[in-house]
Amino acid sequence: MKIPKGTTVAVADGELLNLFQNSGDESAPRLSALPDAAISSDNKGSGGRHHSSSANPSESQLEEDSFAAGTAAFLNKQVLDGKIESLIIVAAPRTLGELRKHYHKMLSAILVGEIAKDLTGQSASDIEKTIAAA
Repeated sequence: MKIPKGTTVAVADGELLNLFQNSGDESAPRLSALPDAAISSDNKGSGGRHHSSSANPSESQLEEDSFAAGTAAFLNKQVLDGKIESLIIVAAPRTLGELRKHYHKMLSAILVGEIAKDLTGQSASDIEKTIAAA
């Protein structure tokens, strides 16, 4: 997958969101870290369909779903405010599924691609390689 110049890359799991921007071009991407975003995980309604059971033994899943909903809300706002013009989302598979439930139609329209892989905490060059291979 190519990373167009200026594209924002959001790398998320159920607890962390790392943001990068491609300051290079498509043929030679160079991801630069952006400042950390304050994500609200107060959306306890997210993941409400997941009750504790043998398949979901703890309340931590509800917290992760709430964080994913907060991440989507943050990204939606950035898109609607014109701060993100193109976006690639790299997220742990379960987190990506929860994020998709909360995409605004404008976010969907500028979405360049998605990768279901947990790369939070990885270096920018590792993320570049993963995206290039997708």
